[in-house]
Amino acid sequence: MDSRITPSESDDPRWIAQLKDHDDNSEQELFAVVAEYETPDAVMAACEKVRDAGFRDWDAITPFPVHGIDEAMGTKQSILPWIVLGAGLTGATVGLTLQWWTNAVGYPFLISGKPMFSLPANIPVTFEVTVLFSAFTAFFAMLGLNLLPAFYHPLFRHPRMARYSSDRFAIVIEAKDKLFDREKVEALLKGSGSIANEVLFAPAKRAALPKVFHGIGIVATLATLIPLAFIAKARFTHSEKPRIHIIQDMDMQPKFKTQAPNALLAGLWGDQRASLLPVEGTIARGEYVADERLHYGQEDDGTFVTSFPVTVDEALINRGQERYGIYCSVCHGMSGDGNGTVNQRATALARFGGKGMAWAPPARLSDERILLQPVGELYNTVTNGKNNMKGYAAQIPVEDRWAIVAYVRALQKAATVPVDSLTDEQRAELQSN
Repeated sequence: MDSRITPSESDDPRWIAQLKDHDDNSEQELFAVVAEYETPDAVMAACEKVRDAGFRDWDAITPFPVHGIDEAMGTKQSILPWIVLGAGLTGATVGLTLQWWTNAVGYPFLISGKPMFSLPANIPVTFEVTVLFSAFTAFFAMLGLNLLPAFYHPLFRHPRMARYSSDRFAIVIEAKDKLFDREKVEALLKGSGSIANEVLFAPAKRAALPKVFHGIGIVATLATLIPLAFIAKARFTHSEKPRIHIIQDMDMQPKFKTQAPNALLAGLWGDQRASLLPVEGTIARGEYVADERLHYGQEDDGTFVTSFPVTVDEALINRGQERYGIYCSVCHGMSGDGNGTVNQRATALARFGGKGMAWAPPARLSDERILLQPVGELYNTVTNGKNNMKGYAAQIPVEDRWAIVAYVRALQKAATVPVDSLTDEQRAELQSN
């Protein structure tokens, strides 16, 4: 039986009706022979016969998956898994290469001595890019291999197609098959147990879409270029305006900025500063000092202390000698004469007109002006520095600073005591050293 597209009454829109009228009245050409079956076993047996006959451009239509029909049709293994494998390997290579170039070549940052590139640390991103490439490739390759999406197919308007998607089975052998011969194909399908055979015709030429759709397509295409144009403008031009913040809840949230005036605060407590002054007597966390004489070397009235706020003993002086040798001797010398290695180097450079010409020699610790300074002033010099000397508060703890001051006092006493006032044992010890 021949099955041709025939006019039908419907409530379709006008442009769809025009397309149908074109199909109904245009020249028809043979598209395929369709055979209908009642049971899955019948269509399976028919598939084996069609397969053995050597046809290639044919298909079986079932309303639900039929186990074993792929083997009965002789369907070959799809190339899709190999395409997905290639995409996955490509994704892994791209992800790993991108991380290597970013971290080790383009923007290298040395963090805690860690290597610029380490394979284990980059595996998570590599895995994610592999999955990304594989998933998109599987989706789009499946559509491409199946020639989808197909907006029209002659079977869509076949009068019995609704049965093939509910309770009937069918085999379709297309006329484009190299082995296709209408009489032989009809005889083959009749002998395969079919309950009905039909020869399906389709329009030789599809009707063109109405011109309005061409206009819509052009407008839609141009509309897609508008965002790209804005992106290009923002990329290659300068602007005095701030960036557009799509998500504004963090950048534009209502808040008081530090040191910025605010009228609301002025109305609440008469001070428009966003950061209120601390309560009188407030001390920053971690900055509380229980003994100001110890930490600052000053009395309550601001004068320097004249006595040590720590116990001066042999252990303290020995500690001071050790710290003095580390921090002070390079400039002031081991004996406090102001001729340390730094001074010697600067003096030598100045002698030949090089760096160090403006060098200010370190003070001799036995000078009278330093001898007359109270211990609190010496401590203040060690803490905050003086002239070219920088302060050591960040490097030397409070107790060690007092130990250095104690040792300086010992050096001063040793440099100013007359030799005649020493005992014979003390003179012998000095001579032996």
